[in-house]
Amino acid sequence: MKDWALFDQVGEIIRGSTPPGLGHPHVQVRGNGVKAWFGDPAPQREHYEAQIIPADIAPGCRTHAIEIGYHAEHRAEPDNQAALTRLLATEPAWRAELGDEPQAGAFLGPTPWRRISETWPDADLTTPDLPFEIGVRLVDYIRALEPHRRV
Repeated sequence: MKDWALFDQVGEIIRGSTPPGLGHPHVQVRGNGVKAWFGDPAPQREHYEAQIIPADIAPGCRTHAIEIGYHAEHRAEPDNQAALTRLLATEPAWRAELGDEPQAGAFLGPTPWRRISETWPDADLTTPDLPFEIGVRLVDYIRALEPHRRV
């Protein structure tokens, strides 16, 4: 399932809503999602992402889900776990901003990656406000996690 227009709009919301103090977000749009990261312009192993995922890896959905959050996608599992552990050390601070929705732990799917993310099961991809809702929620993750990720 590809929706370039949806994620182009999400990318614009990220660019326009990310707090300036965090720096310039690099944004990469693809047909089923969008990634954002800071620093080096080359895509980073630790990034923020919103993407459409299939039902077989999305708990509690029938057709698909939108996953929104943070990913650690290093090649080695210990590196991913170390990135997650750093953020879990500050969980009370970011949990106060993000609420109970984010799940922290293993990536959705068979990889050594880690995540702090939430899923929106069976979201209607034609809802006019969906790009705004996804973009704002992804920026929520950026605001809550990025200051702690940089420590």
